[in-house]
Amino acid sequence: MNLIATAAFGLEAIVVRELKALGYEAKVIRPGRIGFQGDASAIARANLWLRCSDRVLVELANFPAADFDALFDQTKALDWETWMTADAEIPVRGRSRKSQLTSVPAVQRTVKKAIVERLQSQYGSELPETGPSVPVEISIVEDQASLDMDTTGHGLHRRGYRKLAAEAQLRETLAAALVQLSFWKPGRPLVDPFCGTGTIVIEAAMQGRNLAPGRNRDFLAEQWPAISGEVWKVSREEAADLALPNLEETIIGWDKNAEVLSLARYHAEQAGVAGDIHFQQAEFIDLTSKRDYGCLITNPPYGERMGWDDEIEALYESMPEVFRRLKTWSHYVLTSRSDFEKLLGQKADRRRKLFNAQIECTYYQFYGPRPPRDGSATPETSSGEDASESVGRSPRVDQDVGEEVGRDANADQTSHELRHEAEEARTPPSQPAPAFGGLPPEAKRQAEEFANRLKKRARHLRRWPKQRGIGCYRLYERDIPEIPLVVDRYEDALHMAEFERPHERTPAEHADWLDLMAKTASKALEIERSQVFMKHRARQRGTDQYQRVGNHSFIKTVEEAGLKFKVNLSDFLDTGLFLDHRVTRSMVREQAEGKRFLNLFAYTGSFSVYAAAGGALETVTVDLSQNYLDWAAENMQLNDFTGPQHQFVAEDTLEFLDQTIARGDEERFGLVVVDPPTFSNSKRLDRDWDVQRDHVELLQKTIAVTSPGGVIYFSTNSRRFKFDAAAVEGATSREISKQTVPEDFRNRRIHRCWRIVKG
Repeated sequence: MNLIATAAFGLEAIVVRELKALGYEAKVIRPGRIGFQGDASAIARANLWLRCSDRVLVELANFPAADFDALFDQTKALDWETWMTADAEIPVRGRSRKSQLTSVPAVQRTVKKAIVERLQSQYGSELPETGPSVPVEISIVEDQASLDMDTTGHGLHRRGYRKLAAEAQLRETLAAALVQLSFWKPGRPLVDPFCGTGTIVIEAAMQGRNLAPGRNRDFLAEQWPAISGEVWKVSREEAADLALPNLEETIIGWDKNAEVLSLARYHAEQAGVAGDIHFQQAEFIDLTSKRDYGCLITNPPYGERMGWDDEIEALYESMPEVFRRLKTWSHYVLTSRSDFEKLLGQKADRRRKLFNAQIECTYYQFYGPRPPRDGSATPETSSGEDASESVGRSPRVDQDVGEEVGRDANADQTSHELRHEAEEARTPPSQPAPAFGGLPPEAKRQAEEFANRLKKRARHLRRWPKQRGIGCYRLYERDIPEIPLVVDRYEDALHMAEFERPHERTPAEHADWLDLMAKTASKALEIERSQVFMKHRARQRGTDQYQRVGNHSFIKTVEEAGLKFKVNLSDFLDTGLFLDHRVTRSMVREQAEGKRFLNLFAYTGSFSVYAAAGGALETVTVDLSQNYLDWAAENMQLNDFTGPQHQFVAEDTLEFLDQTIARGDEERFGLVVVDPPTFSNSKRLDRDWDVQRDHVELLQKTIAVTSPGGVIYFSTNSRRFKFDAAAVEGATSREISKQTVPEDFRNRRIHRCWRIVKG
């Protein structure tokens, strides 16, 4: 018989190889249709074993059909009675493309009428259609008709294990294809970090154990008298005999959603592979593994819903940071995002266009090193034994079957070849580059120069901190142009920040480079690596400057000028103590005695602590964030400054000033510090804050609540800021930035500061 296996676009080549593994020569007739020949057992075995096909059809005829008469006559001439009993149910499905017969319903009616008349000539006029269903498909493409019978019934993706529905589930046939298009094979680690209801990992486990995907379901052709029940019995016995025991290497399904993981566990039990998969509830960012030479295969969220774009982009941008931890792994990601490589920061070794339901997607493939066989590892490629062994083992499969899996017209072979040429140029053969991360040759030299500079600075400043009574100071500030880092010492810990600068490293390579620099600083300064913290400080682009970047809570108490402060070195871009305002804080302390002190945009209240230490009668600490006010209160308590004279106000600064003026409390404060952010778009504000636009209004209101002769210290970190002295009325102002930047700061424009005295 001529048989047809149908498949989704892009999966035809895989189905060809699956059929060859079953022992049937096959070829792609046209997109979505793979032709092969076989007897009744081929129908049974193809239905039971094909993982990536949608249906198995019996092709009855191909003939020209440019008009309805030809369609009717050719259909009626076929031996339908061979397949159909008198009571057979005969649904007819149809399609037409680029043909004269454009009306699909009319085509279906014509075919059904021809079949009925043929059967009536054999069985008589009574055709009740109460018996087994024998679906007929009529397809007309460019006036060439194909008549087929569907032996499958429900699509082959319905394995029988997914009995509970969930949102955005990946079709089983596509999941199986993703595994077959990877380098995974039993014995290698496999993880899906967005496993959802578990389809990819379940399909992988079934492939690894050589479990026939159709073994737990029924097929329409099992009810057809034309195919002996013995054929199906023998085929199912064969499937049972070829099943393998549990996998030695457990597959990992990883997801943050407990609800979908419960469905995944249920599905794995129904599929008979629960013992082969471990499901882990955790965030993607926490993914790691101690295993080598594994495969990460995943179908992450695409962001098709409204409002998801920012969240999805952030997720994709975080992937290199996670993938680089798996140095010897290969990575495979299916997504509809056309900007995926841009968000990821590097090109894939290969791309393949696939469809997830009706969504056009790309399967991005990033190749890691091949597992060593002679004591050395080499980069994996898309052909050879590893690729062949990744194809699931079905009956009579040979080890070289499927060596071309993954090759098609959509592949980006040029990208693959260029990448490996680059790897050969920069990496010794015994240490092939990972798919994500790795260090360029110049990294070793840069680390040596960085270490030497840190040691030199440490020797230069060895007595200076003690003389100044400080434990926190700046050691390094972009001294070497190639290493645009800032290193601050917080007693026995280091806080490092990277400033944006163009480079040719991918995001994952750059993260490895930053790790090397942190490790270098740790060793050079003899500080434990666990107490070295690296931050990335980008130019502010409309976001609040105090965003949380971690949740490690490395909090310690440090000393400065005899005062104590709580700092958090791990979780925020800033630590809670601005070291560049050390001198300004001393000025406040010297002038605070007997005065009422106001701290606006107070952050963690370090100026308030200094004012209290200087003998201020009253301190008022104002910030919009209650978290920072709580932090400020802790700093005051650390230094035993408590009582009603120390107030903490969680309010927008401009609103606070307006209310103070409205209460008639003008000229209340003798000393004021105003240190606003450059920009803020907090949801709690009625409008965005911009220091250039709003500083005059802010200072006029501040002057109103300052007593005659009172001093205001105004500071900003904005490099482009222009102080409008002429618009600030009722006070004299003088820039004192040169006096307020500490001597350990190489950047003398780290901030700008003005001393404003009310007339």
